[in-house]
Formats: sequence, structure tokens, C-alpha cells
Amino acid sequence: MAKILLLGSGELGKEFVIAAQRLGQKIIAVDSYKNAPAMHVADDYEVINMLNGEALDTIIAKHQPDFIVPEIEAIRTERFYAYEEQGYTVIPSAKAANYTMNRKAIRDLAAIDLGLKTAPYTYAASAKELLEAVVSIGMPCVVKPLMSSSGKGQSTIKTESDIQKAWEYAQEGSRGDVAEVIVERFINFNYEITLLTVTQNNGLTLFCPPIGHRQERGDYQESWQPAQMLPQHLQVAQEMAQKVTEALTGAGIWGVEFFIADDGVYFSELSPRPHDTGMVTLGNTQNFNEFELHLRAILGLPIAEITQERIGASAVILASKHSDHPNFTGIEELAAIPKSDFRLFGKPSSRPYRRMGVVVTYDSVNGNLKDVTEKAKELAKIVSVT
Repeated sequence: MAKILLLGSGELGKEFVIAAQRLGQKIIAVDSYKNAPAMHVADDYEVINMLNGEALDTIIAKHQPDFIVPEIEAIRTERFYAYEEQGYTVIPSAKAANYTMNRKAIRDLAAIDLGLKTAPYTYAASAKELLEAVVSIGMPCVVKPLMSSSGKGQSTIKTESDIQKAWEYAQEGSRGDVAEVIVERFINFNYEITLLTVTQNNGLTLFCPPIGHRQERGDYQESWQPAQMLPQHLQVAQEMAQKVTEALTGAGIWGVEFFIADDGVYFSELSPRPHDTGMVTLGNTQNFNEFELHLRAILGLPIAEITQERIGASAVILASKHSDHPNFTGIEELAAIPKSDFRLFGKPSSRPYRRMGVVVTYDSVNGNLKDVTEKAKELAKIVSVT
């Protein structure tokens, strides 16, 4: 039995803990607030500010875990190098966690060091620099905090009047103490995908069937698997994903995001952990869902293959109001629908647009993916957070 320290205890962390408990592992869930979703199912929990390096050091020394598994961005990730020197195993690696928690490090690695195709981009550390960056990149362009998650702080600048608002919104959405933003030229893409990529310490790199997704406010709303794409585009995406994950090193699952445009495949972003769009795999679209794959790679259990078992889709259940005691209506109606399932995350409070649950729908491999996706969207509307 391994002892796993999970840094971040949201809905993705909760599903990871469930997968780990099924294989008899011990989990300590850590987050900045009590009663976070993963804490409901973990063996133990800690509440700390993970941007406080000393607090993080104390937790590591107290529990002495076999594996340190980050689930969010707002962590003092530069401490991970010291943990590795002390003999701890960081997932996927200290380098991977440190690079990917900051968009500047991962984008420069991909575009400059590895030569991957990305949108033209630059950085800005002030509102004045943002104005200069927009002039350089051109409009429309996308502004993102260097450290954020779930699309927080992300916006598109279409006119000069959007610039100051974009800067302020990015600062509101930034996680951690980094004010700098990345400014990207808007790519007129046809669609975007997440390519879940599994790296193994003693095995081949494996790829899940590509996942298509739709976003609003920079956050995913629906995802479907498998995304329909040209074989040559999928091959290019797999080659890019393998290059960047090999450069970052370590074992685990990675959510590698790409834009597919008329002129080819663009690398967008990467997360060294289960991806929110990958919740579609909770519909048993694969022989192992993304959380089970992450765990098996961490533990060094060989993964011989990843097979598509059926088609599927997911759609998020969002809150519309603030509440310290959220409840749900429509659950009985939802539960009666065939070829569907749902998860309620158990978050202790709600706020507008906060993700409170997810609906998954599925069909046989010969089913109609468009119908399955529309069904997920409609079913998610049945549930209200009150």
C-alpha cells in the first residue's frame, strides 16, 4: 500500500481518490478549505495554503508520502525540486509540475525548445505592457493569467476598449502571486481537442481516443469521445504530445490540448494530471477511465493498452447563485434516463458558474456521437442547484 499526498481536492481529485481506494492505497487530501470533495473519500486530510512554502514543507515532513500528486495550479511548485532531492516522488516529476503550473514555462518549452507549432504569443506584466503586447500581436487576441485554472481570468480582446477590462479580469482570475499574463493571437480553429496521454516509467507512451470539447468563459461545458478528426492530424497531435511529455519526464496522465485549424495542428496547453474534459471517461468509454490510468501509471502497474469501449459525452452542471447550503432538484428525473449517469461533487458552497456536477451519456461504438452529446447537454439542464 502506497501513501499518496494529494495536493488539491476538487472533483478531479475526488475521482482519483476513489480509484486509489479501490486498489487499497492510502490518501491524504490537501486543500485550502475544509470539506473539499476529495476529502469526503480520503483517509485523512489537511487544510493549508499551498502557496505557503513552509506550510507545504511541514505537511510533507509530517506525512512522508510515497507519492506527491498535484491536482491544482496554486502550489509553491518550486519546492518540488527539493522534495525530489530528499527522496520523495513528485508526480509526474518536479520539472513537469513546476513548468506546467505556469503558462510561461510550458509555452516557451513547447515553442522555443521543442519547436512545436503554437499561436504567436508574448507576455505582459502590467496594463501598459498589455497595450503594447496587443499592438504587437494584433486583434483579436486572447489574454490568460500565467497561473489559473478552469478558464479563470481568460478573455478575448476584440477592440481597444477591451484591453483594460482584460487586464483587470486576468488579475482577478490569477491563482498565486503572479501578475504576468500571456497574450496569444486568436487562432481561427475549426475545433479543439484534449489528447489524454499516459506516460509509463517502464512502458510505452499510450494515447486515449481524442476528446472534443466546447468552452465558455474559458471553461469546458461539454466534451465528447472520440472526437472526429483526420488521421494525419491525430498523428501530429500524438507526436507533439509525446515530445513535450518526454521533455517534462515522469509517469502519469497528461491532458494535452490542441487547436485544429485549416493550416494544421497547434499545441495549446498541457496539464500533468487528469483533465476536466476527460470526465467523459466516467461513462466507461474506455477500458480504464482517466483517473484509473493516472493511478496505475503512478504505481508502476503496466498498462498494456487503452481501448475504446463505447462512445460518450459529458456536460457540466453549473450553479447560478451563491449558497452555503446548495441543494439539487431534478435528480430523480435525471436518474430515470437510460444510457446516462451523473456525479454530484459535494462542494460545500456554490457561486455563479461554479461546476457542481457532471452528466455523462453513452452508447455503443456504432452509436451517433452527435445525439449522445446533445443528450448530455439536455440532461444537464434538468438539474438545478438551489
